[in-house]
Amino acid sequence: MVTGSSPPPLSGNQARPLQPDDPRQLGAYQVIGRLGQGGMGTVFLGRAPDGSAVAIKVIRPELAQRPEFRARFAREAESARRVRRFTTAAVLDADPHGPQPYLVTEFVEGPTLSRHVAIRGPMRPADLEQLAVSVTTALSAIHAAGIVHRDLTPGNVLLSPVGPKVIDFGLAREYNADTELSRNVRQAIGTPGYMSPEQIMDAPITSAVDVFAWGAIMIYAATGQPPFGTGRMEAILYRILNEPPQLGGVNAELRGLVEVAMAKDPAARPSAEELRTALIGGTTPPVRPTGLAVAPPPPARTSRGSRGS
Repeated sequence: MVTGSSPPPLSGNQARPLQPDDPRQLGAYQVIGRLGQGGMGTVFLGRAPDGSAVAIKVIRPELAQRPEFRARFAREAESARRVRRFTTAAVLDADPHGPQPYLVTEFVEGPTLSRHVAIRGPMRPADLEQLAVSVTTALSAIHAAGIVHRDLTPGNVLLSPVGPKVIDFGLAREYNADTELSRNVRQAIGTPGYMSPEQIMDAPITSAVDVFAWGAIMIYAATGQPPFGTGRMEAILYRILNEPPQLGGVNAELRGLVEVAMAKDPAARPSAEELRTALIGGTTPPVRPTGLAVAPPPPARTSRGSRGS
């Protein structure tokens, strides 16, 4: 065997031990480990009554104390359960009204896209094309259910044994403009900037923000580099608003689609379904005159927002 010929090993989303104050049981689900923590709450590895593994996101207590948040969480959880499971982590259950509101999703084994690229580098063309189709398929299903993801990043794409899956959609967000921008900006400091221009400018949010993020993810997967470079927070935000993304390392088959997906004007971007059709058929999406909405804003639950499973 030639030393160094094998790629470095990739661990999946492994659970860590529970902390003393963590729950051991949530409804019918046994809690057996910690998977992670984000702005919305803590994600646990759980076991369903049938023995299958699940991911359980428990909402932060300060958010759970707000009746309007619980109501929005209940609506979004119900919508998320209607999302077709093609390339998403299925939403299985939710308890928005209990003492500890939680959302239960399918547990997806496998590393995040961000971890894969960090360890193994840019994806091969064939794998990149599979990723492109899988994520647009997931977004099409999410948008068809009236949901906007709003926080699609390489950390929210899991590379499962059966292909890429999108997670962390359908969670009620904290719609406080004063804190939301700062939270998103903090995310942009250490990771590629996936916010669309309209998110930075606090403009109305539609499904077009997810299409922009899809393009940014493709650049990261193809090049291993952030779509708008690195540096100071202000510099990254300025580039998102005023400069084109760095497309140099994206292959010709995808470059045109990524470019149109990341148009500064959301009205000029194709829908996720148009992207998926173009990818499968090897065509280009229809040219959309600016000034027309890509999709009408979904119901009020998707105004502005951040992340979960």
